[in-house]
Amino acid sequence: MKYLLYILIASALVLLSACSSSDESSQAKQEKAGEGGGLTAFQLENGIGPITEKLNVGEIDPAKVKKGEATFVAKCAPCHKLDKRLVGPALRYVTKRRSHEYILNMILNPTGMVKEHPEAKKVLAEYLSPMTDMNLTKEQALELLDYLRSVRKEGEEKKIPEVPLFRSAQP
Repeated sequence: MKYLLYILIASALVLLSACSSSDESSQAKQEKAGEGGGLTAFQLENGIGPITEKLNVGEIDPAKVKKGEATFVAKCAPCHKLDKRLVGPALRYVTKRRSHEYILNMILNPTGMVKEHPEAKKVLAEYLSPMTDMNLTKEQALELLDYLRSVRKEGEEKKIPEVPLFRSAQP
């Protein structure tokens, strides 16, 4: 009888330890999922929003650049400068840091991005102010993208220094 009791206790301990290691494994999986939030590889690289596949944006279009610049001045400039941190990050080299699709998804779906995307959450933590949804059309966002591509090209040609996205990266 005594041996049977020892066997039952030992079995119970084995089951409990198996359950707790399973819980730890489950907790580790939840933490890992929290980093990517269950996002696909495409979403991690290109953001969350209406742009769900890679785009071929082609050459920079001067007509789009002009329209994009007007949109930038009217909608973006209150919070963003090209070469200086403001409410949001400096944007001259944003096309160097992020894919075109990520930028478009951030423009078209800023609320969803800061709620679900780990990189957008990091930027929000740095700047403490979520990006406002400007209700731009996809065409306006593409014009703005061409403007941002053009100012990056200009910056590289003129050797304008890049403003780091995070204060911790500043010299």
